[in-house]
Amino acid sequence: MINIQQIHHVAYRCNDAKETVEWYQDNLNMEFLVAIAEDKVPSTKAPDPYMHVFLDAGQGNILAFFELPNSPAMGKDPNTPEWVQHIAFEVENRDDLLAAKEELEAKGIDVIGVVNHGIIHSIYFFDPNGHRLELTYRDATEEQLKELKRVAPEMVAEWSITKRAPKHAAWLHSEEFE
Repeated sequence: MINIQQIHHVAYRCNDAKETVEWYQDNLNMEFLVAIAEDKVPSTKAPDPYMHVFLDAGQGNILAFFELPNSPAMGKDPNTPEWVQHIAFEVENRDDLLAAKEELEAKGIDVIGVVNHGIIHSIYFFDPNGHRLELTYRDATEEQLKELKRVAPEMVAEWSITKRAPKHAAWLHSEEFE
């Protein structure tokens, strides 16, 4: 049986490896860990030069990017709204989230939020490659998490039939929609 320990890294494409590394260092204080570059793809042996960079996202989590100069320009799935695909990073508490929002805005980055998700609070913004990022802190109670876990199978079962939002956990965003 497979026994996953954690996510080693998540990899995305970037337009410019140097710009991306510097942006994550300057704006999210991530340490630049490793750069790997080859003229061929090791897994496929395809002749496709790349730069692969790795950044420390905290507690053993690694965020990686590929710059692919010989591939067509980076695009997005035109059928997926830009708010769907995102990378979420956790901060310790509300004070840290508010300080991060202030710091990002002072650097000229447009920030959405603070959004109350009932069990977490988040802000949203974009990196220079157009990837949506989220900073969040948790404030869920054990009871809330237990209830969400309990109703999750019922919600997915109902959704699979109706394709309408089940109301089992509507309390999560009640303040956002008041």
